[in-house]
Amino acid sequence: MDAINHLIVKIVQLLPKPVVGFFSKKYIAGVTLQSAVDFVKKLNSKGIYATMDVLGESVANKEESIRCKNEAIEVLDAIEKNKLMANLSIKPTQMGLAIDEEFAYQQILEIVKKAAEYKNFVRIDMEDSPFTDKTINVYKKIYQDYKNVGIVIQSYMRRAYDDVVTLNKIGTNYRLCKGIYVEPASIAYKDRQEVRNNYLKLLDAMFKDGNYVGIATHDKYLIDEAYKRVKEKNIPKDKFEFQMLLGVREDLRDKINADGYKIRIYVPFGKDWYAYSVRRLKENPSMAGHIVKSFLTFGKR
Repeated sequence: MDAINHLIVKIVQLLPKPVVGFFSKKYIAGVTLQSAVDFVKKLNSKGIYATMDVLGESVANKEESIRCKNEAIEVLDAIEKNKLMANLSIKPTQMGLAIDEEFAYQQILEIVKKAAEYKNFVRIDMEDSPFTDKTINVYKKIYQDYKNVGIVIQSYMRRAYDDVVTLNKIGTNYRLCKGIYVEPASIAYKDRQEVRNNYLKLLDAMFKDGNYVGIATHDKYLIDEAYKRVKEKNIPKDKFEFQMLLGVREDLRDKINADGYKIRIYVPFGKDWYAYSVRRLKENPSMAGHIVKSFLTFGKR
């Protein structure tokens, strides 16, 4: 199956951009902020929450990063104006982390301050391993003064448990995911069940210390295990939520919602949709199966 997925990835990269756009629209909320707002309104009408993200990652210079920061603030303005059940996710390299850590800190701090004015929340995404320590440093520095900010932990990283032990002490709000970046085996688990086992180990540690957790997965095994833990440990509903990507496993999304649990959907949008789609497909070839499904359903939602 892996060989087939990798083959699909290669084929997709050869397709004309408009064709890729047609079939990726299930997973991208359009190019404009208004299109993303419209998507979120549809989710909200079903009682489903969102986290909005302007597509793009590492930037070439500070001027480009400042533009990205301003776009992020515009998203917060739109959420407030439209009274959306949504928060904001940002990529630290988009805010200049690869250029200068202090500069990125100031950029993200400005965003978090604006979110605080609106009583909203900012999720700082975790990217690949060269930026892990810097991302945690920026998060901890901001968290000293602003509590409306959280971070992401990736269960395929061998260091993740040690990070959680440290971050639990300050009351961190987490998104827990498996992780999709290609990392060497020396620092990342490669076996699927090992990643799952570590995910549940991390979830247990987060719950034990009373931290809020965004349980981000499309893996039914992990969702079922999370259900068990929530019930066995009597975890209050205001201490966790489930999170998924737009357009992926909507059957599970709807079941979680119907079961009375909070579910939040990651809603990416922006002009960088093509680079995002191809990059994510390269990093996570298993997504190819969703592409095939999209072909079979003619790109319909």
